[in-house]
Amino acid sequence: MLVKKHLLLATVAIAVLGFCNSALAADMPLKAPPPPPPPPPPFSWTGFYIGGNLGAAWGERHVTDLRANGDVFDFSRSSDAVFIGGGQIGYNWQMNNFVLGIEWDFDGAGSNNRVGNGILIGGLGPFTLNGGGDRWMSTLAARLGFANDHWLFYAKLGVGEVGVSNFIVTNTTTGVSVGSNTSRSRTGGMFGLGLEYAFTNNWTMKAEYDWIGLSSRSFTVPVGAPFLVGDVFTTHNNVQTFKVGFNYLFGRTGC
Repeated sequence: MLVKKHLLLATVAIAVLGFCNSALAADMPLKAPPPPPPPPPPFSWTGFYIGGNLGAAWGERHVTDLRANGDVFDFSRSSDAVFIGGGQIGYNWQMNNFVLGIEWDFDGAGSNNRVGNGILIGGLGPFTLNGGGDRWMSTLAARLGFANDHWLFYAKLGVGEVGVSNFIVTNTTTGVSVGSNTSRSRTGGMFGLGLEYAFTNNWTMKAEYDWIGLSSRSFTVPVGAPFLVGDVFTTHNNVQTFKVGFNYLFGRTGC
Protein backbone atom coordinates (compact mmCIF):
# COMPACT_ATOMS: atom_id res chain seq x y z
CA MET A 1 0.00 0.00 0.00
CA LEU A 2 2.79 2.37 0.88
CA VAL A 3 4.63 1.52 -2.33
CA LYS A 4 1.57 2.26 -4.43
CA LYS A 5 1.21 5.60 -2.69
CA HIS A 6 4.80 6.53 -3.46
CA LEU A 7 4.37 5.50 -7.11
CA LEU A 8 1.27 7.65 -7.37
CA LEU A 9 3.05 10.68 -5.91
CA ALA A 10 5.99 10.16 -8.25
CA THR A 11 3.70 10.00 -11.29
CA VAL A 12 1.92 13.20 -10.26
CA ALA A 13 5.25 14.96 -9.73
CA ILE A 14 6.52 13.95 -13.18
CA ALA A 15 3.29 15.12 -14.81
CA VAL A 16 3.50 18.48 -13.04
CA LEU A 17 7.15 18.94 -14.09
CA GLY A 18 6.31 18.09 -17.72
CA PHE A 19 3.49 20.60 -17.76
CA CYS A 20 5.72 23.33 -16.30
CA ASN A 21 8.46 22.65 -18.83
CA SER A 22 5.92 22.81 -21.66
CA ALA A 23 4.58 26.11 -20.36
CA LEU A 24 8.08 27.54 -20.04
CA ALA A 25 8.96 26.38 -23.59
CA ALA A 26 5.78 27.99 -24.91
CA ASP A 27 6.71 31.27 -23.25
CA MET A 28 10.27 31.33 -24.75
CA PRO A 29 10.64 33.41 -27.96
CA LEU A 30 11.29 31.56 -31.21
CA LYS A 31 14.63 32.17 -32.99
CA ALA A 32 14.12 34.75 -35.78
CA PRO A 33 15.11 33.78 -39.38
CA PRO A 34 18.16 35.54 -40.84
CA PRO A 35 17.40 38.87 -42.57
CA PRO A 36 17.25 38.83 -46.39
CA PRO A 37 20.34 40.09 -48.23
CA PRO A 38 20.27 43.79 -49.16
CA PRO A 39 19.18 44.59 -52.73
CA PRO A 40 21.97 45.34 -55.22
CA PRO A 41 22.75 49.01 -55.76
CA PRO A 42 21.02 50.60 -58.77
CA PHE A 43 22.95 50.70 -62.04
CA SER A 44 24.81 53.97 -62.59
CA TRP A 45 26.33 55.44 -65.77
CA THR A 46 28.74 57.66 -63.82
CA GLY A 47 32.41 57.15 -64.69
CA PHE A 48 34.95 56.93 -67.50
CA TYR A 49 34.54 54.73 -70.58
CA ILE A 50 36.46 53.77 -73.72
CA GLY A 51 35.34 51.86 -76.81
CA GLY A 52 35.34 51.34 -80.56
CA ASN A 53 32.96 51.77 -83.49
CA LEU A 54 32.29 50.86 -87.14
CA GLY A 55 29.96 52.47 -89.63
CA ALA A 56 29.55 54.59 -92.73
CA ALA A 57 29.87 58.27 -93.63
CA TRP A 58 28.58 60.23 -96.58
CA GLY A 59 29.17 63.83 -97.58
CA GLU A 60 27.08 66.26 -99.56
CA ARG A 61 29.25 68.62 -101.61
CA HIS A 62 28.26 71.66 -103.61
CA VAL A 63 31.07 73.15 -105.71
CA THR A 64 31.21 76.51 -107.47
CA ASP A 65 33.79 77.87 -109.92
CA LEU A 66 34.08 81.66 -109.87
CA ARG A 67 35.89 82.54 -113.10
CA ALA A 68 38.29 85.43 -113.45
CA ASN A 69 35.79 87.23 -115.70
CA GLY A 70 33.05 87.00 -113.06
CA ASP A 71 31.11 84.05 -114.49
CA VAL A 72 30.02 81.37 -112.01
CA PHE A 73 29.72 77.66 -112.83
CA ASP A 74 28.05 75.11 -110.58
CA PHE A 75 29.04 71.50 -110.15
CA SER A 76 26.26 69.07 -109.34
CA ARG A 77 25.79 67.99 -105.77
CA SER A 78 27.04 64.53 -104.85
CA SER A 79 26.79 62.15 -101.95
CA ASP A 80 29.43 59.43 -101.61
CA ALA A 81 29.27 56.83 -98.83
CA VAL A 82 32.52 55.50 -97.34
CA PHE A 83 33.41 53.02 -94.60
CA ILE A 84 34.59 54.44 -91.26
CA GLY A 85 36.06 52.87 -88.14
CA GLY A 86 37.66 54.14 -84.95
CA GLY A 87 37.15 54.66 -81.26
CA GLN A 88 35.89 56.98 -78.54
CA ILE A 89 36.62 57.93 -74.94
CA GLY A 90 34.50 59.88 -72.51
CA TYR A 91 33.05 60.49 -69.07
CA ASN A 92 29.44 60.36 -67.76
CA TRP A 93 27.92 61.90 -64.66
CA GLN A 94 24.45 60.64 -63.68
CA MET A 95 22.03 62.68 -61.54
CA ASN A 96 18.81 60.75 -60.93
CA ASN A 97 17.73 59.82 -64.47
CA PHE A 98 19.72 62.53 -66.24
CA VAL A 99 23.21 61.90 -67.58
CA LEU A 100 25.70 64.61 -68.51
CA GLY A 101 28.93 63.72 -70.27
CA ILE A 102 31.71 64.65 -72.64
CA GLU A 103 33.06 62.47 -75.46
CA TRP A 104 35.90 62.60 -77.99
CA ASP A 105 35.97 60.24 -80.96
CA PHE A 106 38.18 59.65 -83.99
CA ASP A 107 37.45 57.64 -87.15
CA GLY A 108 39.45 56.85 -90.24
CA ALA A 109 37.57 56.92 -93.54
CA GLY A 110 37.91 55.23 -96.90
CA SER A 111 38.14 58.39 -99.04
CA ASN A 112 36.15 58.99 -102.21
CA ASN A 113 37.56 62.17 -103.71
CA ARG A 114 35.41 62.65 -106.78
CA VAL A 115 33.37 65.81 -106.30
CA GLY A 116 31.77 66.29 -109.69
CA ASN A 117 32.40 67.21 -113.29
CA GLY A 118 31.12 69.66 -115.83
CA ILE A 119 32.01 71.64 -118.91
CA LEU A 120 33.45 74.84 -117.48
CA ILE A 121 34.28 76.71 -120.66
CA GLY A 122 33.56 75.79 -124.24
CA GLY A 123 36.50 74.77 -126.35
CA LEU A 124 38.67 73.57 -123.47
CA GLY A 125 36.66 70.44 -122.81
CA PRO A 126 35.28 68.86 -119.64
CA PHE A 127 37.04 69.20 -116.32
CA THR A 128 36.88 66.88 -113.34
CA LEU A 129 37.31 68.23 -109.83
CA ASN A 130 38.78 65.85 -107.27
CA GLY A 131 39.66 66.49 -103.66
CA GLY A 132 37.89 67.30 -100.47
CA GLY A 133 37.40 63.62 -99.73
CA ASP A 134 37.04 62.75 -96.06
CA ARG A 135 40.23 60.95 -94.96
CA TRP A 136 39.42 61.05 -91.25
CA MET A 137 36.98 62.73 -88.89
CA SER A 138 36.89 63.62 -85.22
CA THR A 139 34.35 65.18 -82.87
CA LEU A 140 34.42 66.64 -79.36
CA ALA A 141 30.95 66.95 -77.92
CA ALA A 142 28.85 67.25 -74.79
CA ARG A 143 26.32 64.47 -74.20
CA LEU A 144 22.94 65.01 -72.58
CA GLY A 145 21.04 61.82 -71.88
CA PHE A 146 18.12 60.23 -70.09
CA ALA A 147 18.79 56.90 -68.37
CA ASN A 148 16.24 54.18 -67.74
CA ASP A 149 18.22 51.61 -65.76
CA HIS A 150 20.53 49.94 -68.33
CA TRP A 151 19.22 52.05 -71.25
CA LEU A 152 20.59 55.47 -72.16
CA PHE A 153 19.05 57.82 -74.74
CA TYR A 154 21.29 60.79 -75.54
CA ALA A 155 21.95 63.79 -77.76
CA LYS A 156 25.36 65.26 -78.64
CA LEU A 157 26.36 68.84 -79.40
CA GLY A 158 29.86 70.05 -80.15
CA VAL A 159 32.45 70.56 -82.88
CA GLY A 160 33.72 68.30 -85.63
CA GLU A 161 36.91 68.24 -87.71
CA VAL A 162 37.42 66.41 -90.99
CA GLY A 163 40.71 65.76 -92.78
CA VAL A 164 40.43 66.52 -96.50
CA SER A 165 42.74 65.70 -99.39
CA ASN A 166 44.30 67.91 -102.05
CA PHE A 167 42.18 69.91 -104.48
CA ILE A 168 42.90 68.82 -108.09
CA VAL A 169 41.28 70.05 -111.31
CA THR A 170 41.90 67.83 -114.35
CA ASN A 171 41.28 68.50 -118.03
CA THR A 172 39.91 65.11 -119.04
CA THR A 173 40.73 65.78 -122.72
CA THR A 174 44.46 66.38 -122.24
CA GLY A 175 44.94 64.70 -118.85
CA VAL A 176 46.70 67.79 -117.47
CA SER A 177 45.97 68.59 -113.82
CA VAL A 178 46.46 71.52 -111.49
CA GLY A 179 45.76 71.68 -107.78
CA SER A 180 46.76 72.59 -104.27
CA ASN A 181 49.84 70.93 -102.87
CA THR A 182 48.82 70.39 -99.25
CA SER A 183 46.12 68.45 -97.44
CA ARG A 184 44.36 70.05 -94.51
CA SER A 185 41.36 69.77 -92.25
CA ARG A 186 38.10 71.67 -91.89
CA THR A 187 35.97 72.23 -88.81
CA GLY A 188 32.32 72.94 -88.08
CA GLY A 189 29.49 72.43 -85.65
CA MET A 190 28.00 68.99 -85.05
CA PHE A 191 25.07 67.33 -83.38
CA GLY A 192 24.10 63.71 -82.92
CA LEU A 193 21.56 61.29 -81.48
CA GLY A 194 22.25 57.90 -79.94
CA LEU A 195 20.99 54.91 -77.98
CA GLU A 196 23.20 52.86 -75.63
CA TYR A 197 22.46 49.69 -73.67
CA ALA A 198 24.54 48.16 -70.85
CA PHE A 199 24.26 44.38 -71.23
CA THR A 200 26.64 43.73 -68.30
CA ASN A 201 28.03 45.80 -65.43
CA ASN A 202 30.86 47.08 -67.61
CA TRP A 203 30.04 46.48 -71.28
CA THR A 204 27.63 48.45 -73.46
CA MET A 205 26.64 48.57 -77.11
CA LYS A 206 25.40 51.64 -78.95
CA ALA A 207 24.07 53.05 -82.23
CA GLU A 208 24.60 56.70 -83.16
CA TYR A 209 23.91 59.21 -85.94
CA ASP A 210 26.03 62.39 -86.30
CA TRP A 211 25.89 65.43 -88.59
CA ILE A 212 28.85 67.79 -89.13
CA GLY A 213 28.39 71.09 -91.01
CA LEU A 214 31.82 72.03 -92.33
CA SER A 215 33.28 75.40 -93.19
CA SER A 216 33.75 76.17 -96.89
CA ARG A 217 37.06 75.56 -98.63
CA SER A 218 38.48 77.44 -101.64
CA PHE A 219 41.29 76.93 -104.14
CA THR A 220 42.53 79.54 -106.61
CA VAL A 221 44.22 78.34 -109.81
CA PRO A 222 47.64 80.04 -109.71
CA VAL A 223 49.35 82.11 -112.35
CA GLY A 224 51.35 79.89 -114.68
CA ALA A 225 48.80 77.07 -114.69
CA PRO A 226 47.99 75.66 -118.17
CA PHE A 227 44.29 76.57 -117.86
CA LEU A 228 41.69 78.41 -115.75
CA VAL A 229 44.18 80.89 -114.27
CA GLY A 230 42.49 82.95 -111.55
CA ASP A 231 39.45 80.64 -111.22
CA VAL A 232 38.33 80.17 -107.61
CA PHE A 233 36.83 76.77 -106.73
CA THR A 234 34.82 76.64 -103.51
CA THR A 235 33.24 73.62 -101.84
CA HIS A 236 30.40 73.73 -99.32
CA ASN A 237 29.63 70.41 -97.70
CA ASN A 238 28.50 68.50 -94.66
CA VAL A 239 29.27 65.01 -93.40
CA GLN A 240 26.79 62.55 -91.93
CA THR A 241 27.73 59.34 -90.15
CA PHE A 242 25.94 56.32 -88.77
CA LYS A 243 27.89 53.90 -86.61
CA VAL A 244 27.49 51.10 -84.12
CA GLY A 245 29.96 50.42 -81.36
CA PHE A 246 30.75 49.26 -77.86
CA ASN A 247 32.10 50.80 -74.65
CA TYR A 248 33.86 49.48 -71.57
CA LEU A 249 32.68 51.29 -68.42
CA PHE A 250 35.23 51.62 -65.63
CA GLY A 251 34.27 51.15 -61.97
CA ARG A 252 30.69 50.28 -62.73
CA THR A 253 28.39 48.92 -59.99
CA GLY A 254 24.94 47.36 -60.13
CA CYS A 255 23.62 44.42 -62.08
